Amino acid sequence: MSYVATTPLLARSDTSWFTEWRRTVDWGLLGGAFFLIAIGLLMSLAAGPSAAARYGYDNPYFFSVRQTMFAGAGVVLMLGTSMLDRAWARRVAAFILFIALALMVYILIGGGHEAKGAQRWIRIAGFSLQPSELAKPALIVISGWLLAQREQYPNQIWEAVAFIFFAVTVGMLLLQPDVGQSFLLTVAFIVTFFVSGLPWKWAAAFAGGGTALAGLLYALLPHVRARLNGFFAMKEGDHSQIDRAAEAIARGGLFGVGPGEGHVKARLPDAHTDFIFAVMAEEFGLIAAIVLLAVFALLVLRGFRAAARVQDGYARAASAGLFTLFGLQAAINLAVNLALIPPKGMTLPFVSYGGSSMLGTGLTLGLALALVRGQGTRTRGRYG
Repeated sequence: MSYVATTPLLARSDTSWFTEWRRTVDWGLLGGAFFLIAIGLLMSLAAGPSAAARYGYDNPYFFSVRQTMFAGAGVVLMLGTSMLDRAWARRVAAFILFIALALMVYILIGGGHEAKGAQRWIRIAGFSLQPSELAKPALIVISGWLLAQREQYPNQIWEAVAFIFFAVTVGMLLLQPDVGQSFLLTVAFIVTFFVSGLPWKWAAAFAGGGTALAGLLYALLPHVRARLNGFFAMKEGDHSQIDRAAEAIARGGLFGVGPGEGHVKARLPDAHTDFIFAVMAEEFGLIAAIVLLAVFALLVLRGFRAAARVQDGYARAASAGLFTLFGLQAAINLAVNLALIPPKGMTLPFVSYGGSSMLGTGLTLGLALALVRGQGTRTRGRYG
């Protein structure tokens, strides 16, 4: 009888950086992200041709091809940042935040690209980049690190510095103007503050300041006032987008009208971006929509669970804030599609068409994966 020697796929003596990453990365989170990206590519084939025809492109798969490119770039960014250790995650986040803020200043002084009355984009090699999408996750990581410094160097200046970075970023978002992203970043920042162990007086101050700012924005920004008044009055303003989205979801029923048979993608200008969920619900039905919702919910819950197990204060607070960014953006987009809140111009992470959204989401989850790596592994001293 002869015996064949076998070698384990991941030998315990192998300590290369790639093997360490494979051992320590959360494959459940990574698998959920890849599933959402695959759904996004599928939906780009469903909604892309109608959008291409609406915008006058000869190639019906113009948006599908671009979304594939964006998805590839997002995957590379997510995997690349997930391989960083916590120190390098913070350094990379600081570099990205500096560059993103500089680009946002450049946009505000007239160097940006205007669309739909807002200046949020910069044109690079034929593509539009929204720097704020990269600034959000970078700010959360830096805030988590700054707040964690109180454990070693007790001093009130750490909270003040974190708040200054936050105020500058949100201030530039409001000047674009982008109220929806400002709200999203504020909630994620508050979660980061709360998880880092700051006293309730800070939460009360944020609540009071946020309420006052919301009232000020309502009074000063006509488009904010018009959206809110129109949504709650339901007799004022243009409700065509949310009405058509609601009709499409209802029309889909349990199993949908079939791939390619939906009507909403030809009637909504933002069907391939903000209202991609309505397209999916119409063509694939309620069951498919519930599966998508479940994936988002499970991914966020798993992320919070992983963050709660992290012993390092910086990584725990920052990862909780990052998963809040991801989950709350998905919740806002879905709420708009279900006519629960006014339109916000916010994409569905990994599913909606958009390069900036894909890169921003890839960076968000990549940094989060880097911060929660190594729970329960032999590399706990380095990562956990």
